[in-house]
Amino acid sequence: MDNQNSAALTSNIKNFPLSWNKTDVPYPLHKTLHQLFEEQVSKSPDATAVSFKNETLSYKELNTYANKLATFLQNKGITKESIVGVCFERSLEMVISLFAILKAGGAYVPIDPEYPHDRRLFMLEDSAVPIVLTHDKCKTKIPDNKNILIYDKNSSDINALPELNCSSVSGPENAAYIIYTSGSTGTPKGAINTHRGIVNRLLWMQDCFQLTPNDRVLQKTPYSFDVSVWEFFWPLISGAQLVIAEPGEHRNADYIVRAIQQNNITTLHFVPSMLRLFLEAEKIESLSSLKRVICSGEALPYTLQERFFSRLSCSLFNLYGPTEAAVDVTWWECRRNDERKIVPIGKPISNIQIHILDESKQHVPIGETGELYIGGVGVARGYLNRPELTIERFVPDPFSNQTEAKLYKTGDLCRYLPDGAIEYLGRIDDQVKIRGFRVELGEIESAILNDKSIRAATVTVKEDPLTGNSRLVAYVISDDDTLLIDELRNKLSISLPEYMVPSHFVRMKSFPLTQSGKVNKRALPEPPALRPHLHQIYVSPVTEKEKRVADLWATHLNLDKVGLHDNFFDLGGNSILATALIEAIGKIFNIPLSVITLFQFPTIAAFVNHISKDGATMNGVAAETQDRINKQRSMLSNQKWLKKKQADNGHNNV
Repeated sequence: MDNQNSAALTSNIKNFPLSWNKTDVPYPLHKTLHQLFEEQVSKSPDATAVSFKNETLSYKELNTYANKLATFLQNKGITKESIVGVCFERSLEMVISLFAILKAGGAYVPIDPEYPHDRRLFMLEDSAVPIVLTHDKCKTKIPDNKNILIYDKNSSDINALPELNCSSVSGPENAAYIIYTSGSTGTPKGAINTHRGIVNRLLWMQDCFQLTPNDRVLQKTPYSFDVSVWEFFWPLISGAQLVIAEPGEHRNADYIVRAIQQNNITTLHFVPSMLRLFLEAEKIESLSSLKRVICSGEALPYTLQERFFSRLSCSLFNLYGPTEAAVDVTWWECRRNDERKIVPIGKPISNIQIHILDESKQHVPIGETGELYIGGVGVARGYLNRPELTIERFVPDPFSNQTEAKLYKTGDLCRYLPDGAIEYLGRIDDQVKIRGFRVELGEIESAILNDKSIRAATVTVKEDPLTGNSRLVAYVISDDDTLLIDELRNKLSISLPEYMVPSHFVRMKSFPLTQSGKVNKRALPEPPALRPHLHQIYVSPVTEKEKRVADLWATHLNLDKVGLHDNFFDLGGNSILATALIEAIGKIFNIPLSVITLFQFPTIAAFVNHISKDGATMNGVAAETQDRINKQRSMLSNQKWLKKKQADNGHNNV
């Protein structure tokens, strides 16, 4: 460590208790993932290892099938650092193939059959896999020019091969799997994770949760999502039973309930979005076999945690980690009625170090926001075929005595809590600018979720159809069918500045989800041009002037109608819209107006009464007023048509 970095570390001791990163545990990290499995096979050869529908495989049978396929792959040239594609629906063959690739020495790359064609093709080309393992159902998902092996566990050719464990050709530093994640530039990137990293992760998990032969783990996460890695391998190095969910059913809460009941599932994982749906399913109170539910992938809201404990009596754990660091790096056991009213992401797992740093790579003081960096054995090797991006995101670790040690720069904003737990605050790249102000969407979502009637909330940025400016739109799932938007907005204005209060609130029954179960913000609908549900009952404008002013308000607010006593700001108005509206009204009625007028008289009735006293007259301006309104409506209609056309052509970037 150079003098500069040593000084930087020393200067931070007062702010950062170094004991928080003393996580060393002497796990056998010289072993590979498949060696741990083989050791478990020798301990419980006849125990059921995996089940799918009405089929089961014992530990010995699973190992035998995997050995035969591994020998076949080695005969095809697969060895250490070879990359093998796998394209399966959930099945026994999927599990066999993953173990076989590792035993042969290779690393697997999941090619999700549900991915769009172009994404599958990119991953195959980028990884340059020499072989793709698949089955009949998915063979059409792979281009004809690829070397495809259609694998069936009953294949006579492969089953004729030796059943003994293959000679180990890979070591702890060799690649075990490569999972592609979304890239900020729109190009997926493959994170290369080693045996050492994932073995540490799984040994910590077993050390912490202590699976037994009586445990059953439900594998339902798509294998293109890194959580699937521990779902596949943790139970099978621990003597437990792996239960494979049927294809496509991982989004079906009712199916999951049945699967838990029928298979006596003790352990399973949810991303919060799916957990929310699951908790609304019927009969979940009767799921007596459940011991633990593990959450990760998204921030876990406090309200969702409390909903969990109100319906289930098992343990809930909140884990955090990126694909670039062997799945998870921190953990937290959730506590019902925690006075902090948040759910931390917890503390580092064994042999992992967590640093929250400022822009100068200094540890931030407790309670202050910084970027989270990950160090230790779980850090991935880097990105496949992305040397520049690897250098950018995997940086030298100034806090390690090992010269080659790296920190993974996550881009996540966090802060230390006084007890050393870490609170997740959002993404650096989830920052948006609203009228020149930097806004963290997670802060707005947290504020919305403080309302007890809101079960879920997500906030995104949409383009205003009239002005082209960015506007915040909140999508909420509420238990209250009579939720009043003006009351919700008023509550938010207590804790948030005006520019952070969403312009529109959209009630939804559920959120669209990505393949991995996260909220798909790109699929959220445009806010409907409807007057929101307000405390104020709608009253139609009466006079000609009231009707024309109401028309102008509706046009600028992109609403179907505005009532006589509706408050401009309760309808989603803000200072920018107020300025534009006042300018338009001043021109039409030929009177000087200040934007302050709208703040002073924010309803149609009060506003019209005020400008009438100021001498504004309808004489000679009625036709001009209607003409201007018609032109604005026409412009709005044209913009909507253009947006729809762009969306239909695949060019909608909202």
